[in-house]
Amino acid sequence: MSRQLIAPLLGLGLLVAPATARAHGIESSLTRLQALSDELTLQSQFSSGEPTRDAVVRLVPPGGAPIEVGRTDAQGQLSFALPKGASGDWEVQVDGGAGHRDYLEMPVEGGQAQLDRVSQHHARPLGLASLAGLGGLGAAAMLLGLQRIRRPR
Repeated sequence: MSRQLIAPLLGLGLLVAPATARAHGIESSLTRLQALSDELTLQSQFSSGEPTRDAVVRLVPPGGAPIEVGRTDAQGQLSFALPKGASGDWEVQVDGGAGHRDYLEMPVEGGQAQLDRVSQHHARPLGLASLAGLGGLGAAAMLLGLQRIRRPR
């Protein structure tokens, strides 16, 4: 087999290799702290059931800059209030580090979160197979580049 075929085949093999490790995502939910309160409680946990400890939580207003509201506690919880007069579609971002993130879209009307209309979007961490595939492509490109440099012209 020629050297020109080895590098691309190596990269292709890494791309199609099955993942040997799986990361777990974050699942978050919002509830009202008390029936008469404007405060919300965020509960966040990994799909394994383990609380998302010390995760940074941000509120993103429609068309605005993120506002950091705090970090989750040891049980994966954080209570916070929306800014007075908030309205529109807000986003709640939960950043558990190392690629573990969750996003909640939260409609707000008259300063009140419409919890029955909250939708969740999980961000998947980059898997081991994806990283290996990217590494394989990089290695293949490097080897091909080296072969072109060494060839007499």
